[in-house]
Amino acid sequence: MSEADTTQAAGPVELRGPEIAAQPPAARSRILSVLAWRVAIVIVGLALWEFSSGRLIKPFWISSPSEIWSRLGEWIATGQLWLHVEVTLTETVLGFAFGAVSGVMVGLALGLNRRLAAVLDPFIVAFYSLPKIALAPLFILWFGVGLTSKVVLATFVVFFLVFYNTYAGVLAVEAELVDVLRLMGARRNQIIRKVILPSALIWIFTGMKSSVPYALIGAVVGEMMASNKGLGYLIEAAAGQYDTAGVFAALFVLMIIATGLHELLKQSERLMLRWREEGHG
Repeated sequence: MSEADTTQAAGPVELRGPEIAAQPPAARSRILSVLAWRVAIVIVGLALWEFSSGRLIKPFWISSPSEIWSRLGEWIATGQLWLHVEVTLTETVLGFAFGAVSGVMVGLALGLNRRLAAVLDPFIVAFYSLPKIALAPLFILWFGVGLTSKVVLATFVVFFLVFYNTYAGVLAVEAELVDVLRLMGARRNQIIRKVILPSALIWIFTGMKSSVPYALIGAVVGEMMASNKGLGYLIEAAAGQYDTAGVFAALFVLMIIATGLHELLKQSERLMLRWREEGHG
């Protein structure tokens, strides 16, 4: 898909440390230039935000980077932040894991069985069309206000993103490759392991990377609706106290978590698909 192409095209920009040093001078200069621009954008943006707060816009509406940093410091000092981060991270990781595994399995099963896919297609489309966030109250009624309801919501959101990408990846496998292995006497499980699964990996990782923010959203929305722990609860509590700095501080932590999980998946993809780079090389 297009995101996969973007990932491949942007690969050199994401090199770090020794990998940057190993690049040719022109490529290394380009990488450092991109990093410098990113840092400059962050610095200028924070400076303009700090300057505007209290001068151009009331701090009540946008707070300020210094106030947000101060609030984060308070939460870290009291240990309050780590408790909420642990809860949200647990819900997100569990929901992502369950959703990704089930999405890959169902996507492979339906991709390999076109008749079953044709039978189940309208049901899958019907469930996929449901607003996922609207299901949060129902899951809370079914599974309570604890961890389970948030994990189920995150799982439900992730499942469809990974499923559709896996299903599309299986359908995109070149029929000629499958025919060649059949002529060589390969069994069905060998064809799946040697051709279908490796060819669909790029699609699977694309679905996983795009689903990470949604797993986090599912967990946080569930916490905002009914919970006494988690970053979603922290945002809701800060908003209820008109604490703009607290809301921005919790959002900042959520961005760090999402970026970290996304980067972890990209590194995993690079390791799993190293054979593609070696083949092109």
